[in-house]
Amino acid sequence: MAATLGDSSSWSTALVKISPYTFSAVGIAIAIGVSVLGAAWGIYITGSSLIGAAIKAPRITSKNLISVIFCEAVAIYGVIVAIILQTKLESVPSSQIYEPETLRAGYAIFASGIIVGFANLVCGLCVGIIGSSCALSDAQNSSLFVKILVIEIFGSALGLFGVIVGIIMSAQATWPAKSV
Repeated sequence: MAATLGDSSSWSTALVKISPYTFSAVGIAIAIGVSVLGAAWGIYITGSSLIGAAIKAPRITSKNLISVIFCEAVAIYGVIVAIILQTKLESVPSSQIYEPETLRAGYAIFASGIIVGFANLVCGLCVGIIGSSCALSDAQNSSLFVKILVIEIFGSALGLFGVIVGIIMSAQATWPAKSV
C-alpha cells in the first residue's frame, strides 16, 4: 500500500516532525564541515604537486604557498558562515516549535549551510587543481606564475559566491515572536 500525505509513515510527515533546530544544526555542521573538507582536499592536491615540482625548481616553494593560502581561505569562509548561522538561532516556545514560520527558519538555515558547504567544497577542489597546475607550470616557466594566479583568484571567487548566496538565504530565517 502506497504511503499518502496523511500517512504517519510518509517522508513528508517525517520531515515535518523533525525539529527545526535539528535542521539548523545539521545545516551549520555541513557549512563548516564540508568547507573544511574542500579546503583540505585543495591543500592536498596543491601541496603534493608543489612538493613534487619543488624537486626540479626549489625556488617555487615559497612563491606557490599562495595557493595553499587560497585553499585555507575556503575553510575560513565556512567558519564565518557557521558563526553567522549560529547567531540566527533563537529560542521558540515548545508550543510553536512546529509552526510554519519556525519550520521555514530551520529549513532556511539548513539550505544555507548546504549551499555554503558544497560551494566551498567545489571551490577548494578548483583552487587546489589550479594551484597544482600553477606549481607545475611555474617549475617549467616562471613567467606563467602570475597568469595562472589570476585564474586561481577567479576560482576562489566561487567560494565567495556561495557565501553570498548562503547569507541571502539565511536572511529568510525569521523565528516566531515569543508570546508574552
